[in-house]
Amino acid sequence: MNTTAIAIIAIICWAIVSITNGTKKSGKVNKQQAQDNEELRNEIAAMKERIATLEAIVTDEKYNLKREFDNLNKDDAA
Repeated sequence: MNTTAIAIIAIICWAIVSITNGTKKSGKVNKQQAQDNEELRNEIAAMKERIATLEAIVTDEKYNLKREFDNLNKDDAA
């Protein structure tokens, strides 16, 4: 065999090994991404609950009435 054929075979073997190792690494990345996605989903769910609570507080009639009294007290003080 000449050196050109050996070089071509070496390059092909290197490419196959690189592709095979890349597939294994991407599996690990996918597991990490799945874990990160699950953590983000949980965080978003917690934030949605907090937002719902805040919306309930702000839309409560007592909250609006208290805010109006506070505004009146500020106007009287001025």
